[in-house]
Amino acid sequence: MSFFKKYREKREGAIRFYDLNSPGTRVACVLIFLACILMLVIAIFPVIWVMLGSFKDIAELRNSTTILPKSFDLAGIIGTWKDLKFTRYYINSAISAAGSIVCAVVFNGLLAYVLAIVKPRGHMIIFGLVMWAMLIPPTTSIVALFVNINRLGLTNSFLPLWLSMGANAFWVVLFKQYFEGLPKEYIEAAQLDGCSQLQVFLRIILPLSKPIVTVVAIFALTAAWNDFLLPYLVLSGGAKETVMVRLFSFRTNIRATDADILRGVLFAILPPAIVFALFQKQITSGVAAGGIKG
Repeated sequence: MSFFKKYREKREGAIRFYDLNSPGTRVACVLIFLACILMLVIAIFPVIWVMLGSFKDIAELRNSTTILPKSFDLAGIIGTWKDLKFTRYYINSAISAAGSIVCAVVFNGLLAYVLAIVKPRGHMIIFGLVMWAMLIPPTTSIVALFVNINRLGLTNSFLPLWLSMGANAFWVVLFKQYFEGLPKEYIEAAQLDGCSQLQVFLRIILPLSKPIVTVVAIFALTAAWNDFLLPYLVLSGGAKETVMVRLFSFRTNIRATDADILRGVLFAILPPAIVFALFQKQITSGVAAGGIKG
């Protein structure tokens, strides 16, 4: 019964302490807990395997039957970083992510501001189109998107990657839900002081919306960092390749061994993993606040 002590003072939620008096409920809780542990192991085992495998050389990687390396020597990891010139691709991915964050916050936030605060005639139709856009798989429009990018002469440029992050229906909905719960008095006071709609958005709405801005910024960062298809079409073969594009091209590089590719995977997944580890609380609280305020 000690397993369920933390539920003793619980008065709300799907499961309360007195519900656990039933043997069937207790068995179900234990089974759910074990299922969660199993899913956690399945989710983190590949990451742990990549991290530990990065310390192995090519011979140990192919012949070893244990998951642990013989030694935790960083020489191989540092050597791969230098030989494959990962610094340049990290800088390219950082530039892509930085521009994506700005476009995601400004453009998606502006549309959400219009739908939630300004509410012009026909705003519900526009919001319906935004919701409908969430049902369309992004890959279905990739051909038309690339044709337009090519016609505009924007290939081998970060600009298409930035602008693509400024048109995300899900982020528009998150912003709109949060903006609708903000106090209208601040907005009305700013308008009485002569602020334009853009000034209200930049000086009032965004500072009051730091939780949801943080969430969208983190989502944009990880989406831009992990994006492969559009950077591959736009930047492939140039000096502006991102980490993911370069990682894909390692297979055609005769200098890149399986150990190098494994270390490249480690380099690619570390930044998003660190960001989520550091800002997990802000992500969950920001999304929850957006849902409550909406």
